Parts: sequence; structure tokens; C-alpha cells
Amino acid sequence: MSFLDRLGSSDADSAPATGLPSRALLWLIGSFALLLTPQWDRLPLWLIAACAVLASWRWLAQYGRVRLPGRLLRTGIMLVLIGVYVATVQGRFTVDTAASFFVLAVGLKWLETRTVRDFYVLFFILVYLATVNFLFHQEILWALVTFAGVALLLVGLQVLNAPELPAGMKSGWRRLGGLFLKTLPVVVLLFVFFPRMSPLWSVPLVSGEARTGISDTMRPGDISSLAQSSERAFRVTFGGQVPPYRDRYWRGLILDYLDGETWRQGQTEGFRPLGRVAVDGGVGALKLDEYDVLLEPTDQRWAFALENSRAVSDNVAEESADLFRFRRPADSPVRYRLALEAGAGSDGPARGADLRRYLQLPREGNPRARELARELRQSMSNEQIVRSLMARFREQAYFYTLRPPAMPDNGIDTLLFDEKRGFCAHYAGATTFVLRAAGIPARVVVGYQGGESGAGGDYLIVRQYDAHAWVEAYLDGQGWVRVDPTAAIAPERIESGLRDAVADEGSFLENDWASAQRYADVALVQWASLQLDRINYQWQRWVVGYQGQSQMNLMSRLPGGIGMRELGYLTAGIVGAGLLIAGLISALQMRRGERRDAFRRVVATWHRLCATAGVPVRHGETPSVLASRLAKAEPAAADSARLFARMVNSHYYSAGTEDEGGYQLKRMRRLLATMKRQLRSSNSRTGKRRD
Repeated sequence: MSFLDRLGSSDADSAPATGLPSRALLWLIGSFALLLTPQWDRLPLWLIAACAVLASWRWLAQYGRVRLPGRLLRTGIMLVLIGVYVATVQGRFTVDTAASFFVLAVGLKWLETRTVRDFYVLFFILVYLATVNFLFHQEILWALVTFAGVALLLVGLQVLNAPELPAGMKSGWRRLGGLFLKTLPVVVLLFVFFPRMSPLWSVPLVSGEARTGISDTMRPGDISSLAQSSERAFRVTFGGQVPPYRDRYWRGLILDYLDGETWRQGQTEGFRPLGRVAVDGGVGALKLDEYDVLLEPTDQRWAFALENSRAVSDNVAEESADLFRFRRPADSPVRYRLALEAGAGSDGPARGADLRRYLQLPREGNPRARELARELRQSMSNEQIVRSLMARFREQAYFYTLRPPAMPDNGIDTLLFDEKRGFCAHYAGATTFVLRAAGIPARVVVGYQGGESGAGGDYLIVRQYDAHAWVEAYLDGQGWVRVDPTAAIAPERIESGLRDAVADEGSFLENDWASAQRYADVALVQWASLQLDRINYQWQRWVVGYQGQSQMNLMSRLPGGIGMRELGYLTAGIVGAGLLIAGLISALQMRRGERRDAFRRVVATWHRLCATAGVPVRHGETPSVLASRLAKAEPAAADSARLFARMVNSHYYSAGTEDEGGYQLKRMRRLLATMKRQLRSSNSRTGKRRD
């Protein structure tokens, strides 16, 4: 015997695992695999592989191919995997790492799943795993995958309790579908009327998961990397007219400090305590000047808004420089509402102390750009300098490209005077540098520009490749003025989008071959992509985002103006009525089932025949005992009575096919007819009369 065999057999529970029906175990494993699918993008590969090995080990043990490990080997496997987990986490404790540890615990549970009790324990653990999925994904596709995993669990539970049931799988799915249809109206009513509490995904996740999107720093190539991603950034619904494409500048944050080649925020945000994320900011019908934004998770506090906006919903607040912030990082999709209003977001006159920080530059570097600024300063006003710089970009051979060359040393000089090829981040950084060197306060604004129409034109979809950087310069008498060098170099980028701007070089989504947006010229692909997005958008708005404020707004439209107290009474009434209706339906079905059960009718006829023969059925009496008493009272019918009793027992305690059941029922009817003749013949010989 090898060392591993000795470890495996060191405990009595290492016997071959055959205590569970194989089909029930298969459904359980299938559900586990399906429930892990929504988390595959965040789980480490070693953990996915470990779960696959552990579940496969349990499946092979079911057929005696391997033995489940004994206590000593199980402990060793657990310690090794926990050690790998600790080494991977490296001291980080977040909801993300806690969920990964839970998945590891579920995987280890397979090695000790031997009995029906273990099945039930794992069943409820997997139900909890299904709820954990909603921490990370609330899209309708992943919700359907999770619900399918729970359905597999329920079918497995049915198979466990009736492993030999004829057509068990088919009948199990049919029974599950029937239960679903019966409970669906109650679920919908409770969803609409039950007082809404904050869902599981509205707590701060403090997740270490990397998010695609803009960050609080900008290096020359950062935004060009985002331009290769077609992931959604946010969706927008307008109450009135949608702004023209060229005016869709979605401001997110300001970068005002240049550190070498990196632009960053000069003033960092202080510590903020943890709190709940309010995700239902869009309430009521949109007014003509309002718009709703449904933002994808960013793990950041900034909200994106058009210029001259003001906050309408209370889950977003306006800060300085016409910027908007959440009170907590957006760990999950967040819906907020803003309104367009002339002059709403204006900074107003700036003080000298505020403007000085927008003149900061490194002490050294990019001498040619500094010299250009000095020359412009000597002969032009601030406004003329801005116009001259934009004319330079428009008239000279500058190119807008997703394939910018490397510019490691004095990158701004190299861009402006040598290469003349770059992306929006390159040109925005260079323009801000020259303006500051010329004594004009300037800052880099990072956000998105553009947005394509969704299905039916009901809303806009802003994607990561719409990420953009531009410049704002402070001019006396005008305040902060937008200066976008990209509009001068590649006006088609601002007028119609990135695809048209880089059409000649063919670099649009060149690294994202699976993106539907890459094949927008194929009408069917584009139509299917937009329809799927519309379904998911409505799911996010009206199901995931249906919370307290949204519910009370809906209730206020009902007659009588339902408040929270009335809503509680209404919910209690719906639950009570649902239970009463369910009870009545069950009682009617039981009575109908009794009437339709041919076997019960045959047995009931036999009982009446026995009572007629002077042998009434006693409470709790088995068919065999009743047949014995009938045989003593009427010996002529003894053989038929005992055979009939054996067939009754066989029906209840032996498995058989539907055809066998029908044949058995015919035999019982013939036996019953035979007993009637035998009793009549016996009565005629003895002269007895039975009423």
C-alpha cells in the first residue's frame, strides 16, 4: 500500500462514496459549475482549477474509481490550499477576497460529502453562493445564469428524495416549472409592493477588483489604451432634446499638477467613512431639462456630467469646478439625475491664489515648448495665444492616432516639433504645458466625449473608447473656456466619434476582435447588440434599481397616495391572500386527485366489498391483514383476497414502469370481479344474504 493510500484509508469515512444517488450528485456538481461561471472573471486560475479537481474527485469516488480522503489527508489538502490563498491575498481583506475564500470553502466541502445530510448542507451553501454572485454582477444575463444554477439545485433535490421515480428528470423539470408559474404572480406582487430595503449590492464592497475606466492620473498613453475597450462607461436618458454630438463633453475630474510626464490631482480627497451606496437617484418622470445617468461600477467617487449641470438626485453632490461626486465610491451600478441650466456649474470669478496652482510646471524639461510659449507671450494677448495654438494644430501636419510613437525624453517637445503624432492625452497635456508656460492658467479635464444612440434612440451609450481629455484655460472676462486641441487636429472625432477619426489607419478596436462595436458595419450584429443592451438597460433601471425612492414614487401615483404604513398593510394582505389561494388550490387538487386516481377507486371498491361480506376495514389495518380476515370469513375468496392484497402492496412499495402499472390495475379489476362472483356463489350455497 502506498503512502497516499495509507493516508486515504486512515479514517473510517474513506470508504467509497456511494451513499448518495449518482444523478442527484451530478445535478449538484452541475449547479456548482454554473454558479461559479459569473465569478470566473475575478477568481484566480489556481482556485478555479482547485474547485474543478475537488468536484471531479468526488464524482470519481461515487463510482469507486478513487477513494475520498481520510481525515489526515483532508486536513493536509485544506492547509495547502489555505496557504496558497493567504499567499495570493497578501494581507488584503476585501469583499472580493472574502468571496474567494468562500468559494474555496465550498470546493473543500466536496471531499466530505458522503451522506444525505451532507447533500443538504452543500445545497444550502450553494444557494448562498448564488446570492454572492449578485455582489459582483447584476446584469440580466448573469442573473439568468444564477437562476439556472438554482434550478439545477432544486431538480437535484427532487432526484435525491425520489431517485427511482420513473421519468424522474422529466417530471422533476415539469414539477419545477409548475411551481415557478404558480409562484411568479406572488413574487411579482411582493417585488412591487413589499417595502424596499437596500439590496445586498448597495453596501460598500471595498473591492480590489480592477475596473476599466479613467483614473485620477494621466500619462500620455493611458487614454489611448482605454480607446481599445468597448465596455460601457454609462448610459444617459434625456427628458428633452438630446444635445448634438459635438456638445457631449462629459466632465469627470480635473488634473492640475504635472509630475514629470504624469498629470495628477494637486489636491487629494481626505478620508471618508464607509457608507451605503445610494443607487436609485433617478426618481419620477424626467423633465425637459433633466437627464438620468446609469453609471457602470468604477470604484471611484466622481460622477460624469455635461457642462452647466446641477444635481437633482440626492445621491450626487456638486463640488468645485463644476464637478460632481458621490458620497461613496461607485462599487456597483449607480443611477443619478442632473439638470441642464445656463450658468449652473460656473466657477465664477477666480482668485489669484486659486489660479496660481494652474500655472505649476516642473523646473526643467521641454525647452522648445517653453521657448514657443515665450515667443507667443511677447506679441499676443491670452486669447490670441489660445487661438494661435489651435491654429497651429489645425494648419500644420499634426495627426490623431491610436498608434503614437514612443516619446520618452522631453515628450512634449518631441510631440510638438518632431513626431506630431499623438492621441488626445498627448495633445491636451502639451497644450496645457504651453499655456502655463505662457502665463495662462490652464488645466486638463478628463472624462468622455460623445455617445451613440441605443436601440430606438431612447438613450445614449457612452463607452470606454469615448474617453477623452481636453483643456480649460482661464481668460479674463470669460472665465474657464474649453480648449480642445483634438477638435482642431481631428474634428471628426468630436463631430462623429473615434471610429471615423481613425478610419484611415484601421486601428479602431483592433485588439478587441470579439466586440460587437468593431463590426458596426454589419447591420445584424449592430441590431442584436443594441437590442441586448436595451434589455439589460431596462433591467438595471427598473429591477436592480427599484428601491425605496423609486417605489414610493410609484405608490404615490396610485389612488389614495399610498404611504409606508399603507404599503405594509397592503403587503400583508397580499401575502395572506396568496397563502389562502394556495391552500384552496392544494385542497381542490387533492380532492380532484383522489377522484382521478383509478387505483384508489379499485381499493375503495374492495373495502366496500369486504364490508358487505361482514369484514369492515379497521383503522390502520394493512391490506394483508384485511385479506386474512376476509379469507377466514369467506374461504371461497381466500386465494383471490390474498393475491389482491399482494398487488396492493406491490403498487405502493415496488417501483415499476407506467405500462406495468396499467397491466397491474387491469389484473386487480379482474380479481375484484372474481371475488364478487366467489362471494355470490358462496352466499347462494349457504343461503346467506348480504345487504
